[in-house]
Amino acid sequence: MKYQNLKGYFAALGIVAAGLSANAQAPKKYIDPANMDLSVKPGDDFYQYASGTWIKNNPVPAKETRWGSFNELRDFNINAVKSLVEDAAADKSAPVGSVKRRVGDFFAAAMDTVTIEKLGYTPIKADLEKIKQIKDIQGVLDQVAYMRVNGLGGGMFSVGVGQDRKNVNKYMVNIGQGGTTLPDRDYYLKDDTRSVKIREAYNTYMNTLFSLTGSSAEEAKKKAETVFKIEKQFAEAQMSRLEMRDPYATYNKLTVAELNKKTPDINWATYLPKFKIKGQDTLLVSSPKFMTSVDGMLKSVSVADWKTYLEWNILKGSASSLSSPFVKASFAFTQAQTGQKVQTPRWQRMSSLTDGTIGELLGQLYVAKYFKPEAKARMDAMIVNLRKAFEIRINGLEWMSAETKKKALEKLAAFEPKVGYTTKWETYTGLDINKGTYFQNLRNASVWGYNENVNRLGKPVDRTRFGMTPPTVNASYSPTMNSITFPAGILQFPFFDPNADDALNYGGIGAVIGHEMSHGFDDSGSQYDAKGNLKDWWTAEDKAKFNAKTKALGEQFDAYTVLDTVHVIGKLTMGENIGDLGGLNAAYTAFKMTKQGQSNEKIDGFTPDQRFFLAWAQVWRGNILPESAAQLIKTDPHSPGPYRTIGAPVNMDAWYQAFDVKPGDKLYKKPEDRIRMW
Repeated sequence: MKYQNLKGYFAALGIVAAGLSANAQAPKKYIDPANMDLSVKPGDDFYQYASGTWIKNNPVPAKETRWGSFNELRDFNINAVKSLVEDAAADKSAPVGSVKRRVGDFFAAAMDTVTIEKLGYTPIKADLEKIKQIKDIQGVLDQVAYMRVNGLGGGMFSVGVGQDRKNVNKYMVNIGQGGTTLPDRDYYLKDDTRSVKIREAYNTYMNTLFSLTGSSAEEAKKKAETVFKIEKQFAEAQMSRLEMRDPYATYNKLTVAELNKKTPDINWATYLPKFKIKGQDTLLVSSPKFMTSVDGMLKSVSVADWKTYLEWNILKGSASSLSSPFVKASFAFTQAQTGQKVQTPRWQRMSSLTDGTIGELLGQLYVAKYFKPEAKARMDAMIVNLRKAFEIRINGLEWMSAETKKKALEKLAAFEPKVGYTTKWETYTGLDINKGTYFQNLRNASVWGYNENVNRLGKPVDRTRFGMTPPTVNASYSPTMNSITFPAGILQFPFFDPNADDALNYGGIGAVIGHEMSHGFDDSGSQYDAKGNLKDWWTAEDKAKFNAKTKALGEQFDAYTVLDTVHVIGKLTMGENIGDLGGLNAAYTAFKMTKQGQSNEKIDGFTPDQRFFLAWAQVWRGNILPESAAQLIKTDPHSPGPYRTIGAPVNMDAWYQAFDVKPGDKLYKKPEDRIRMW
């Protein structure tokens, strides 16, 4: 199949979207034939059949890069969030230090464009001046640490604290590759038309920001060339996205002395304390090869060029939060990459920023007004049903031995579900928020976040962390926590409605629950045990059979065309494709346990099984701009919407029976070719 316009490229679940109020009015027809294209045979093009009319009638709005079911949820929800933040900003009676006052002050400062315009780039002038004082390579390294701990981000590599993947009850320092600005290393290394176009836009962006901060046209041009040359070297040294998917390849535990040998120009014993990290003799380094390359660049790149590079890191990290000339330049660069026609309105950007920065303060206001306890109760019950269905499916696997099944069932039983919102709200103690200092608020939040992260060292691992704010429309699986998370924002139509029939809920949120459970058994998650440790629990024979199935699934998705000759990358999207396949199968098994699942009573002309698969399909309907589609195919581990719609069903006998799909239909796969995994 080929979709020239690539409709519906949604991640997430991976979608980047905010959530929806539980008070929204769902349509009376949960599966509405008016949204479908009944002239198309479901066995020829199930995506078009299920959503064709909706797709035709819902082009991408100018302020968006894509438009689909997720975006409809986000659009409603961002208005719900807007009402909360505007009310908080207007409430003069809220006590100083209260949740409402802090949320209101943050949003008010973000919307104070008069002050922001007056300041220009004043908020970063002192930082740019500090870089000018650097005299040697040690000064360059010290500046990298200074920027990291002082809310300026950027730098040659990442430093943070996370779980030890082989001993998940312990926090460890993690050092990762970095140094680049473009979304993927390929944009630096390949000369296809799109990569060249993106590089040209990047060059313009750099020239503009350097010029806006006082460089002459000639100086700006030279600085842009310097930055790109350095970043290209970083790109050449980086592991690819595919390589980074291997949890063993990125697990490299080194002593400080061992890392010093690989990077003789960096003394980590004296350098780590500058990152506020003390008393650590062992580190996790995702790519030792990259760090060795960084060390070599410290010798080959001049101090003057490093100063230009660091200057750029401050500029790019600050541009979208400064005055309008900087914001416009930042958007122009985004526009070149995504095709977005007009910038998202400021109120919408700042509402999202409030959620992204102090989400557990805003989240308390959101939950109090919009989240219904009965939604959580129904969700809890569905998780119990999905876990039981998954257990049945594991026990019924013909290709897996009893020995491996026992371990798989232990892992399934250990899943920790988190639904709605956290049970332990973050208070952001020590984070200063001032109504008149937008940029400083952001910087304070970055400093606070960094301190909170490194201060985890030596403390027990907090397994209650939610990881997402309540309004988020998303779901996740954490392999090291062995937990599945469903924020309040996703508990809404088309995923879920307490008043809907079981077919709608199991084809929607049920498949999402199953998807996240399946991540525990995908090509990456399956390498972690019931406690979350990176540990092999498979027999060699079972692992070989599993790998053969993943190979077949990869080949299925490799065959899907996105734009012109651009194909889905089966290996990059493998984890999500396994999540969809396992999740939809588990959801169907759970659905067949319900009264409706065991009946043939039609609703709006569709059988229960048809409604189940149509509920799945309408989640992934949508349109996307070609520029965004081309970028996401390189960077997003999720397949495009059309192929998420069909990728799992074409491997399920029940789908063929529900829609009478037969040999000769374009989507038909022989029974022996259907991939049966979980």
